[in-house]
Amino acid sequence: MSIQLITFDLDDTLWDTAPVIVSAEAVLRDWLAANAPDLGAVPVEHLYAIRERLVQAEPGLRHRISALRRKVLFHAMSDVGYSEARAHALANEGFEVFLHARHQVDIFPEVQPVLEVLRHRYTLGVVTNGNADVRRLGLADYFRFALCAEDLGIGKPDPQPFLEALRQGQAEAGNAVHIGDHPGDDIAGAQQAGLRAIWFNPQGKAWTAKGQPDAEIQRLSQLPELLLSWR
Repeated sequence: MSIQLITFDLDDTLWDTAPVIVSAEAVLRDWLAANAPDLGAVPVEHLYAIRERLVQAEPGLRHRISALRRKVLFHAMSDVGYSEARAHALANEGFEVFLHARHQVDIFPEVQPVLEVLRHRYTLGVVTNGNADVRRLGLADYFRFALCAEDLGIGKPDPQPFLEALRQGQAEAGNAVHIGDHPGDDIAGAQQAGLRAIWFNPQGKAWTAKGQPDAEIQRLSQLPELLLSWR
């Protein structure tokens, strides 16, 4: 069966994520030092401890990473004596500072040329567990939809995000393929929902997970030819 719908992971598939998160964390720390001085040089381990406590109390937060980060900041502020109203305000402002910095990604140079080619042959969508917004990145016009775990309340590798992608893309699972870097979230998750799955593996790592991807690419520019070979 020919492919009609292609869904993409975002982080570490369309750009490298680690550098931008490290930078965004640094920007947030600087902002907190200037705007929440009572917090002081809070150890990152303390924030991790708050995070784990919140997730244990409300497991669904694991898939709502924006809400979780806001809550972590709020509790950190409250713990050092800020009033509830001030802690909420600082947490929301701090999160927006982080989110802006988090979107300063270096999109891989081949991404937009490849998407431009594919958009004329296929329906394109996004399925991500992260909180990057394609609208902020100038990529929204390439995609019919963008699904994130934050909005769905559940994330990959659960089949539900992929089933929702099929619904919004008006495609059957046999006519759809997902591209991503994570063997569990992207490859196993998509395959459990009946989609084919292409492993984006730019570093040429060995596959060590269960099962096998339907295909593997090391550059996104390989994708159009691979899909044509499946027709």
